[in-house]
Amino acid sequence: MISFDAYLQILEAHGGTDVDYLRRHWPRFCATKRIFEAEWRGGKPRVLDVGAHWLHQALLFAVDGYRVTAADLAATIEAPNVVSLARACGIDLVCVRDLSAPDAFGSLSPGSVDVVILGEVLEHVTFNPVSLWQALYRVLAEGGRIVLTTPNYYALTRRHLHEFRAWRGWGSGITVDEILRTPTYGHHWKEFSRREVVRYFELLSPDFLISRTLYVEDEPVEAVPFARGLAHAIRKSFPPLRERLHVEIDLPKKTHGIVIAPGSVADGH
Repeated sequence: MISFDAYLQILEAHGGTDVDYLRRHWPRFCATKRIFEAEWRGGKPRVLDVGAHWLHQALLFAVDGYRVTAADLAATIEAPNVVSLARACGIDLVCVRDLSAPDAFGSLSPGSVDVVILGEVLEHVTFNPVSLWQALYRVLAEGGRIVLTTPNYYALTRRHLHEFRAWRGWGSGITVDEILRTPTYGHHWKEFSRREVVRYFELLSPDFLISRTLYVEDEPVEAVPFARGLAHAIRKSFPPLRERLHVEIDLPKKTHGIVIAPGSVADGH
């Protein structure tokens, strides 16, 4: 796999990027591709990267010969550096004006992609996602796969810090300070457990088949304080406490479609 420095040079040649963000998430981008490739047997698939942001994940596939389409909101996907990079590296760009719209990916033909990647997207979705999944189901080919990563709600430090805050009367989830002070295109409004992600796709369609669920811990790219290093070591030893969930969902046949509608979830789940 390409080195970080060589990767950064490609990005900088087209106007630069958010280097701090790339450095922090580089292990995740590499791990996502490596884990996917370990069990994919369909050659070089057509990849749709949803929430492609600065193309950090999409480019990793493109430089390795994959046919890549990157989709995101206009704020990033229409940025000059992103457009230049995509043009040079053969990445098709799709500007999505409204992810909650049924025609969010209307420019893509039915069954036109083999793999849909949602890297750290699910936790940012604040609207009812059924229409989004109808749109993605339409463009995903039979025999295709969804590759999803999202923070693990039960990760060591994340879960326990939430509980510590709750005991002090400050609730859980993102803080008021983060809501008001952090520039962002969407906070982590909902973090999931493994069981929740499995249930999520069971409700969406019986056509979806969970092929594997993994707890992933990224290796720090540089030295970290003792407390963080200790937490990292503990998480590596106990998988359910690791930072992130990596879930792959197959679509062997398109038979039933997306079967759920808002308001149809049974009580008790």
